[in-house]
Amino acid sequence: MNENEIAKTVLDAAFMVHRNLGPGLLESVYEKILYSELTDEYRLAVVCQQRIPLKWKKLKLDVAFRADLVVENKVIIELKSVEEVHPIVSKQLLTYLKLTDCKLGLIINFNSSLLKDGVKRVVNNL
Repeated sequence: MNENEIAKTVLDAAFMVHRNLGPGLLESVYEKILYSELTDEYRLAVVCQQRIPLKWKKLKLDVAFRADLVVENKVIIELKSVEEVHPIVSKQLLTYLKLTDCKLGLIINFNSSLLKDGVKRVVNNL
């Protein structure tokens, strides 16, 4: 699957979760449920809370960052359950994409009344 196909699958699963549970739960709840859907129902390889190391010259920080979900080693998903997603989240996700050489990331804010209003794509050299 390419990045866009993975993103479509992730969003299909996220919309189904949101349709059934609605907004208002903790981010960690949505993370566990979306992970379960993607691995069990869609048979995708997903890593939760994947460490993203940071290398600077001779220094390597193994726990510099953690991505909420990494799907098929290609798409990084940042999950939120907040009133408003601040612009820094997009910048943070772009940094994750650069550090991992991934090309596509999704920010999904489950606290939106309409989930489509809570989805943002972030691209790295696409």
